[in-house]
Amino acid sequence: MENLVENYIQKAGYIKGENYFKEMYIHQITEKWGIDLSAISNQGKMEKRFDFVIKTDHMIYGVETNFYRSNGSKLNETARSYKTLAMEADTIENFTFVWFTDGKGWINARNNLEETFDVMACIYNNINDLENGIIRKVFK
Repeated sequence: MENLVENYIQKAGYIKGENYFKEMYIHQITEKWGIDLSAISNQGKMEKRFDFVIKTDHMIYGVETNFYRSNGSKLNETARSYKTLAMEADTIENFTFVWFTDGKGWINARNNLEETFDVMACIYNNINDLENGIIRKVFK
């Protein structure tokens, strides 16, 4: 899923190392752009790594991606964790958390995914969204 999302990020015109970055830790984001991410790092006690970080003129986007072929407890934990992360990210000015996920595993875990959809503005659960240009619409 990471490779697929990265391909669409590149197709949207983002350049690696310039305005999009792969596997970036919170402390690296803070050092590079001076943004306080302590709300999502448990006041610096946790070191979160985003699959991608996209920097535009007005926003920094922390991006997570995953694909689940089968169901299980991992999906439920991921949905809960990302729901919390999204709510914490909402308290940070000029930072948005974005999640791209897909896979048949979500069929049985759809209730947990739906809970996350209810609180998260930037969650996309369909590869079709990527094919239809969601990258250009989300990252402004």
